Amino acid sequence: MLTLTTDLFLTDCFLVKGTVENKYTRLSRLLDGHRKSFLRLRDVTLIDLVSRERIQTPLLHMNLDEVLLAHEYLDEAGDGVAATLAKEQEAQLERVRLFYTGNLNVELAGRIRPRAYELNDRATSRFFVMRDPKVRGFKHEEDHELKQLLELPYVILNKTRLSYVYDFN
Repeated sequence: MLTLTTDLFLTDCFLVKGTVENKYTRLSRLLDGHRKSFLRLRDVTLIDLVSRERIQTPLLHMNLDEVLLAHEYLDEAGDGVAATLAKEQEAQLERVRLFYTGNLNVELAGRIRPRAYELNDRATSRFFVMRDPKVRGFKHEEDHELKQLLELPYVILNKTRLSYVYDFN
């Protein structure tokens, strides 16, 4: 049976693929505004980042504090108004390198809104978007699903988990 996966999350230990239950808006907005500690996911596959072992479950409650990055598999070009706004905002994006440290040390380089990583950023509270990310820091060789992390057009980042920021601006 083929299951449509719409959402992807990277934690210190797992790549989590599934569908957020009762999603009412884009994933970036949902994560940023979610007021509960746990997010419910349906039809989930967890991929262990060390052993590559796969665990499948129909329901998973994931602690949002564990999330390093997320992505929503959605065609961004489908909405003409959103595409126009995105092009206007592209000029305002700044280059940064961000680092998460812990069980998994991850480095991301890409473009974000100026100072989006700050906790006092008025546009977001907990999560923000990085465009054209370059992801480094974990072994992805010979695993198609982990390699997908290297080809994403954007990622949603958890600012409360960031360790270091190198802001080129």
